[in-house]
Amino acid sequence: MKTLLLASIATAVLGLSSLAHADALKVGVTPGAYADSVAAAAEEAKAEGLDVEVVEFSDWTTPNIALAAGDIDVNYFQHKPFLDNAVAERGYEFAEVGTGTLANIGLYSLKHKSFDEIPENGTVAIANDPVNQGRGLLLLGKAGLIKLKDGVGFKGTLDDIVENPKNLSFTEVEGPQLVRVTGDVDLALGYPHFIVAAKAFDPASGLIYSGIDDRQFAIRFVVAKDRAADPDIAKFVKIFQTSPKVREAIGTAFANDPKLYTIAWEN
Repeated sequence: MKTLLLASIATAVLGLSSLAHADALKVGVTPGAYADSVAAAAEEAKAEGLDVEVVEFSDWTTPNIALAAGDIDVNYFQHKPFLDNAVAERGYEFAEVGTGTLANIGLYSLKHKSFDEIPENGTVAIANDPVNQGRGLLLLGKAGLIKLKDGVGFKGTLDDIVENPKNLSFTEVEGPQLVRVTGDVDLALGYPHFIVAAKAFDPASGLIYSGIDDRQFAIRFVVAKDRAADPDIAKFVKIFQTSPKVREAIGTAFANDPKLYTIAWEN
């Protein structure tokens, strides 16, 4: 009888443990800056009685699929233009519930020290998704390497290039993987936090960067619309935005270099 009682107690404890895990607030992120800062916030949340599980994804498609399916409660990896495009294409019923970090982008070369050195028929690696590709093309335009059709803005694609004086050729790459191909091309779009995470090269070696004028590209906390008023989610976002440990994690993820990122919710 005693053995049976102990077994029953053990089963009950395991059941409670599983329930607690199931009830954890699941936040989907991509590796690096976003994962690290959310993990720091999760530690702070635990001290305040809120259980948070950080779920990492290696691409920019699955976090929204997982959110729509209810496999996670929040995701934190995308800016507003990316979100708007995903909603338009997939019909997601999503809502923003908070602003996070603005990750500046840069153009990097491991072969050349200036844009003047980029050769005729040079090669360029750029993001393959619509919005981030457009953002990269705008930066290439700012560098004087290409010109886009008037008015396309960040929605521009390779088909919208109307002037390409060096006859550059482009390779489209999944955003997080751009760091891996930078050494293989003459110029690559780069995300400093991915560069820091990969320890591939100096994230401060970019030839040009975006800045606060790109504030619409700050990363958002996104939820299903029916969870927009969830108090636990609101609590977690507040912890993220007010925690010194989160601020420290963000700084570390961007090599503590202010030209690589902006604390967007304060600017």
